Amino acid sequence: MTPAEKAQARSVSLRRIGALFIGHRGRLALVVAIIVVASVTGMASPFLLREVIDVALPQGDLRLLIWLVGGMVVVAAITAALGVVQTWISTGVGQRVMHRLRTDVFTHLQKQSVGFFTRTRTGEVQSRITNDIGGMESVVTSTATSIASNLTTVVATTVAMTALSWQLTLISFAVLPPAIYLTRRVARMRRAITTQRQRELAELNVIIEEGLSISGIQLSKTMGAGAAQVTRFTDSSRRLIDLELRSELAGRWRMAAMSIIFAIIPATIYLAAGLPFAAAGMSIGTLVAFTALQGNLFRPLMSLLDVSVTLTASLALFARIFEYLDLPVEIQEPATPVRLPSPRGHLRFESVSFTYDRDGSPALKEVDIDVPAGSSLALVGETGSGKSTIAALIARLYDPTSGRVTIDGVDVRSLALADLAEIVGVVSQETYLLHTTVRENLRYAKPDATDEEIVAAARAARIHPLIESLPDGYDTMVGSRGHRFSGGEKQRIAIARTLLRDPRILVLDEATSALDNETERAVQRAFEELSQGRTTVTIAHRLSTVRDADQIVVIDHGRILESGTHESLLDEGGRYATLSALVA
Repeated sequence: MTPAEKAQARSVSLRRIGALFIGHRGRLALVVAIIVVASVTGMASPFLLREVIDVALPQGDLRLLIWLVGGMVVVAAITAALGVVQTWISTGVGQRVMHRLRTDVFTHLQKQSVGFFTRTRTGEVQSRITNDIGGMESVVTSTATSIASNLTTVVATTVAMTALSWQLTLISFAVLPPAIYLTRRVARMRRAITTQRQRELAELNVIIEEGLSISGIQLSKTMGAGAAQVTRFTDSSRRLIDLELRSELAGRWRMAAMSIIFAIIPATIYLAAGLPFAAAGMSIGTLVAFTALQGNLFRPLMSLLDVSVTLTASLALFARIFEYLDLPVEIQEPATPVRLPSPRGHLRFESVSFTYDRDGSPALKEVDIDVPAGSSLALVGETGSGKSTIAALIARLYDPTSGRVTIDGVDVRSLALADLAEIVGVVSQETYLLHTTVRENLRYAKPDATDEEIVAAARAARIHPLIESLPDGYDTMVGSRGHRFSGGEKQRIAIARTLLRDPRILVLDEATSALDNETERAVQRAFEELSQGRTTVTIAHRLSTVRDADQIVVIDHGRILESGTHESLLDEGGRYATLSALVA
């Protein structure tokens, strides 16, 4: 990237950052007004000090002295009070902007397809929302007001200094060129270091997620990988130490150089005050007042330069956040959704092809399936044949590469995602339970469900007796990822959760794979009862669970090999007959 391109990218980033504050212009204008008033008021103190030294003390005017000293106290009180109000308003604005950023990123990520989360490590996503946005907090909450406050102070102080002595003012500003040069160098260094540091923090989050989750701990212990995980974590943490040290030291030598320069300036002013061209008509009070102003000038001046460093470094954080906000949404809500007031559940695949990666081989090729409303479809095939892909397309976790999937003649892409979720219920072989109570896990599917509805769904899934036997019944905590329960128990809770929505189309993707034979038969009977009047799509390796399906489709490498009923497929003597013979 050329310097011009970098400047353009930086300019765009700054404009976008500024756009975050558009909705708070009124409050920011009030903050700026308070800052200006506070800065101008504060400039009265040096002039009051000059009068104390040049007039009140030499003339012994006690009354004037009291007024001047009282004025200095009032000025300090006013500026302090204004500072409190300004901090309260500006921090509120900053926190609202932070809240908007967090919710915007979370909301946008919720819209991403399953493919995005398949490609992205969980720890990386968490790091963007916590570490990156957290690292931006000081910039968002205080940078704008810090710039306004310090800039106003610098301008007001410069005017006051010039009014006292323009000659000494020129000498004071001799510090600016080296300060700006050093600041720009440090800013560039810190931006590069910040980018590396946030990447390393994301890596650390990934290690924590993979190494300290229930599944990760079990894998680590059974594989004897504990020592390797500790080493991986230690190495990442050690790299963070190096990056933090480099970040701090990048500015420390600048501060050392500036401290030396700032120490020289007052001495130079005192020396210049003795020179004829600068000392003419200058009183001791003027010199003391000027020195006080000059001391007050360098604090906001350095703060302005530090803001430049911080803002430049934080651009790396904003870039990472905006990168997520700019991610295209692969599964888009339709512009004008079609409503199905009374969905029947007639499901069709019309010449559907699908490829997970553009350069990869197709997972499905020209698939045509017609499932009348209220009937049952069973998908049979070897692992990787495309059965779960078909299930994912029904729930619109992905969109077909070509062709279309319809419900009651309407393309699922024309349905609002929330409406589609009400029509299609999915129970997969990978059960995920939230770390909350059994009741709240079930209510996740239907927030307004009554206790009676929850119990009815649990009974239908043959899990109610077990839940009742728990110490706290439906208020029992399931534990992280539901590891309190066995695989079969978790799956039955997941089945109850889906049934609570009462979907017109029920997709069972290896939904009974973790059940023992007796429990599977019980749940299967429940499915038979619940399938009445409901379209059911079942994916199973155990052919015994699909033999009664109205239609059985055999999938191989993304293509339909054969379809029919159990008896007709056996009579054909094809792949299904072969599979049946193997498990007989």
